[in-house]
Amino acid sequence: MIKVLVVDDSALIREVLSSLLSAGDDIHVVGTACDPIDARGKIKTLNPDVVTLDIEMPNMNGLAFLEKIMRLRPTPVVMISTLTQKGAQETLLALELGAVDFVAKPGHDLAGGLEQFGREVRDKVIAAAQSDVRGRAMARQPSTTRDAAPTKPIATGAKVSSNALIAIGASTGGVEAVKTVLSGLPKDSPPIVIAQHMPAGFTARFAQRLNETCELTVVEAKEREVLKPGHAYIAPGDSHLRVEKSSGQLKCRLGDDGVVSGHRPSVDVLFESVAKQVGADAVAAILTGMGKDGANGMKLLHDAGARTFGQSKSSALIYGMPRAAMELGAIDEELSVEKIAAKLISALERRKAAA
Repeated sequence: MIKVLVVDDSALIREVLSSLLSAGDDIHVVGTACDPIDARGKIKTLNPDVVTLDIEMPNMNGLAFLEKIMRLRPTPVVMISTLTQKGAQETLLALELGAVDFVAKPGHDLAGGLEQFGREVRDKVIAAAQSDVRGRAMARQPSTTRDAAPTKPIATGAKVSSNALIAIGASTGGVEAVKTVLSGLPKDSPPIVIAQHMPAGFTARFAQRLNETCELTVVEAKEREVLKPGHAYIAPGDSHLRVEKSSGQLKCRLGDDGVVSGHRPSVDVLFESVAKQVGADAVAAILTGMGKDGANGMKLLHDAGARTFGQSKSSALIYGMPRAAMELGAIDEELSVEKIAAKLISALERRKAAA
C-alpha cells in the first residue's frame, strides 16, 4: 500500500482527491492537511510515501513548502496544478525544485473531467512512489568527491553531417533531465527534436523556460517548421511530433491522431519518424520516465544505424523508459544525465569523420 498525504486548502479538493486515490486497493490516504503548517506535523507523524500538494495555500506558499520538504525530508511530491499561464509557470518551478510530477485540475467543471483526473492522479502517485527522490536530492548536494561536470563540447557545422539530428524522449523527471542535456549542448548543435510527456497548456512555457536557461533557441514545435541548427523543438502538449523530409529539408509535422504507447506526444512516434527520415545520421537519448514509451522507436533508430543512449539508473528519477529500451537491445550505452550531451556530439563527430 502506498501511503499518501493530501495537502490542499480546499475541503472539496481534499475530499475528492481522497476518494479518487482510495478507489483501488494499492493506495491508502493516511491523512489530509489544509495548509503547509498542518502538513509539516503530519508528514513527521504519518511518514507518507507520497504527498499531493497544491501551490496556492494560506500560511505558506506551496512552492516554499516544497523547497523545505526537499531540503529537510526528501519525499515524492505530486503537485496539483491549475490550467493557467501562472499555473504552468509555477508548476515548472515546482518540478525544478524537486516535485516528481503534476496533475492539472479539471477546471470549473470538476465533475466533467473527474474520471480522467482520477486516473491521472492515481497513475502519477504510483509512479512517484517508485521514484528515487532521496537519491536525486543527495546528488544535488555539493561534494568534493563527485566527478566534476564534463566540459561542454564545442561543435561546428564542419564537424558533423549537414543531415545530423538529435532526438530526445523523456517523461516523469524529464523537466530537469532535458534541461541538463540541452544546457550541455553548444549553440551551433544540429537541430534537436524532443518529445516530453506533458499536457497542452504547459509545453509552451516549458520551451520558454529552457530558452532562458541554455545557449540554444528552444521553441514549441509548429506545423511544417523547418528544423534549424542551434534550435530545439518541443512537441506541443497533446500533439504527436514527427520529422518529415521534403524539398531537401527536415520539417516538423504535428498530429492529433490517437495515443501511442499511452501518450500523445509519444516518444515512439517521434523516434520512428527520425529512424525513417534520418537513419544513421541521427543520435538519440531516452531519459527518465515511467513505462516503456520510446523503447520500440529507439530500437528502430538503433537498427537504422543511429547511435543511441539511455539515462543510467543511478541518475534517473524513474528508470522505466531507459530500462525498457535497454531490455530491447536498443541502447548502445547508458550514461549519467550530465554526460549525455557530450556523448551525443562526439558520436555525431565520429560519424562525420568515418564518412
